[in-house]
Amino acid sequence: MAGVRSSVFGEAPWLFGQRLDLWLFGGSAALSLGLLLSGYALGISRGDSPEWVWLLCVLGVDVAHVWSTLYRVYLDPVERRRRPWLYGGAPLLCYVAGVALHAVSSLTFWRALAYLALFHFVRQQVGWLKLYHRRAPATSRFDLALDTLTLYGCMLYPVLFWHAHLPRRFAWFVQGDFVSGGLPWGALSDGLAPLYVGLLIAFGLRSAQRFVRGDAHAGVVLLVLSTAACWAAGILLTDADYAFTVTNVLIHGIPYLGLTVLYGRARGPEVPGSLLARVMRAGVPLALLVLLGLAFAEEWLWDRWVWHERPWLFGEGGDLGAVALSALVPLLSLPQTTHYALDGFIWRKRGNPDLGRLLMGGAAGLSAERAPERP
Repeated sequence: MAGVRSSVFGEAPWLFGQRLDLWLFGGSAALSLGLLLSGYALGISRGDSPEWVWLLCVLGVDVAHVWSTLYRVYLDPVERRRRPWLYGGAPLLCYVAGVALHAVSSLTFWRALAYLALFHFVRQQVGWLKLYHRRAPATSRFDLALDTLTLYGCMLYPVLFWHAHLPRRFAWFVQGDFVSGGLPWGALSDGLAPLYVGLLIAFGLRSAQRFVRGDAHAGVVLLVLSTAACWAAGILLTDADYAFTVTNVLIHGIPYLGLTVLYGRARGPEVPGSLLARVMRAGVPLALLVLLGLAFAEEWLWDRWVWHERPWLFGEGGDLGAVALSALVPLLSLPQTTHYALDGFIWRKRGNPDLGRLLMGGAAGLSAERAPERP
């Protein structure tokens, strides 16, 4: 497997290396905002996502990145044997819970999944930030706190604003999946807006000061500002499915695809003869094509039996009754729910003795408890 990196991460203080970080984090954000601006120019930004956007962002990135958990777990026979109860039990428990929720009502299922997805999206960005901090151990406690609070704020405040202005012309999964009552969302949104703006201003001023001083962490600035820009543009400044889609899924899915494929490339030589090794030996294009093929197959099943939205692509399907849907919908959601559940375990240093070595190379490992947290 000539030319394969022996570790996932590159030279500190960057994660994958300066060039890859700029492509994965900066490039995904630039693509998101570029698509948003292009949508305005083309007059498509205020409505539903065109089919090509769905193919690119939803099928090509969002669904595909979920399947990339295969490269961390299920195509690695040694890893599967190491924790069979976790890797077999997680999908089973997710399915049982999904059936129970869907049996209550379809909306109950999608509401639970929406909040689980939101939690997962937020924690992934925070996980990247923690990794950047560990790559620059000299960061002061003040900067650690400011970075973390700003990153949380630039995601949670837009979600709070979203709840305060329901219904909107977009949803996480289905209309009504976020709760509109129960809390004074409007008062909370208005009251916390100054804190949100203040955190962004404080972070910007502090980053400028550190750049002048020569000790700024460019990766942290890139991560926080790209996250802030995309979440604000897709939720605060616009109210359209197109805008939310292009700003939401790319900055989440593309860096994770980078992590899992690079992990598979580093891990492959250690499990020769495995399906993981064979896929990775064939190169990154095939690794991505495998994920795209699985994503297409999943969406084919969803559309044929549940959504019936794209007969031009997937053909005509059949209608199922409520009982059948309560069994099928959680089953089709298993790649997603399993991805959410396992990410709380597979990227921790604790319980993964080889993870630090594969991420950092050599015997360096990770100095703290976790590697990427729920990417």
